[in-house]
Amino acid sequence: MTLLNRRNFLLSGAAVATAASLPRNSAASPHSQANRIALASYSVWRFKDDLKMQMEDCIDLAAEWGFDGLDMLHIQMDRTDDAYLQQLKRRALVNGIDLCGLSIHQGFVTSDAEKRQQNIDHTIDMIEMAYKLGVPCLRLNTGRWRTISFDELMKNRGIEPTPAGYTDEDAFPWVIDAIEKILPTAKKCGVLLALENHWGLARTPEGMLRIYNAVDSPWLKLLMDTGNFLENPYDKLKQIAPHTAFVQAKTYYGGGVYYT
Repeated sequence: MTLLNRRNFLLSGAAVATAASLPRNSAASPHSQANRIALASYSVWRFKDDLKMQMEDCIDLAAEWGFDGLDMLHIQMDRTDDAYLQQLKRRALVNGIDLCGLSIHQGFVTSDAEKRQQNIDHTIDMIEMAYKLGVPCLRLNTGRWRTISFDELMKNRGIEPTPAGYTDEDAFPWVIDAIEKILPTAKKCGVLLALENHWGLARTPEGMLRIYNAVDSPWLKLLMDTGNFLENPYDKLKQIAPHTAFVQAKTYYGGGVYYT
């Protein structure tokens, strides 16, 4: 069985609207609808310059491949002015694609209060951009110490040394305080913050849950990346599953840059 081409589906909207007005099959299961699945724009880039495409092309590709939505990576966007954002919003609508997530890069794991504030301000700007796009969920990181390069971090399986005189215990209050300062904007804009298991203090489920429980807000949930718990992943994924609002599913099928 082949998937119905999304554009053909939209062109047959009159027939669909008519069918929707008919009585439902009483035997249909209330749980029969499959999970909605989005394409991550990162999946068609992967930080390879020769693969990078414009976000509008990612929207078109998501529609062509039969996805329900698009999870957008902010650093993949060449423009963020209001006119461009509204162009993206319209393009997604006419293609039947939900702009369901915005993944950003920021971090609060630094002893420099000024740098933490800069990252707070950046995150607030991104929440407001998500609001303009109609994106309901924003990927959040804890950040990391950056005492080693990302290549070294991957070689060490996500573990990095702390700066002299500091431990991870020092960083947890910084991250919690930063998120609490961001929450009022998230609530005002109706954008859910989703903390990802993306290295740093969120490298373990215990670290994620410590932050989640300390913040204790309906506007903070967790984002599960199925490829970022490198040891005993299924047990760890189960720990964060009850508080997860967004899943980025991936696997290492071979030939990866860092893992295979």
